[in-house]
Amino acid sequence: MIEARSKSKYVRMSARKVRRVAELVRGKMVQDALDILKFSQKRAAKPLHKTIKSAASNAIAEMGSAKVKAEDMRVVELKIDGGPILPRIKFRSMGRVYRIKKRTCHVSVLLSDEGRAERREAARTRKKGRRKAAAEEE
Repeated sequence: MIEARSKSKYVRMSARKVRRVAELVRGKMVQDALDILKFSQKRAAKPLHKTIKSAASNAIAEMGSAKVKAEDMRVVELKIDGGPILPRIKFRSMGRVYRIKKRTCHVSVLLSDEGRAERREAARTRKKGRRKAAAEEE
């Protein structure tokens, strides 16, 4: 079983907003996940797309393009953690100051080739079904 990881740290976006988009692609095949993120209107889709694509590239670079294909991999784990908060200030009237919290997050992706095994099993069951049908015809 082949696994690949990738992390994006200090993404200048709230973790809560990124998690909403992450729910769309968690558990999907890599190519499906990239397509969903490509056409998503949310700003959080771009760093997620970049991180998933990086993890797929890491798997191909590690094992070689002959052994693993990106379309056989599945997004097994997609974790969004909060990062450091950047404190900023906004000046208001009568000498007051309001605090502004610029939030960041860390994105972690784990890909696995579980999809490859599922596809192989499906192909085997189809072949067995064809063989049985051919045997019954004879």
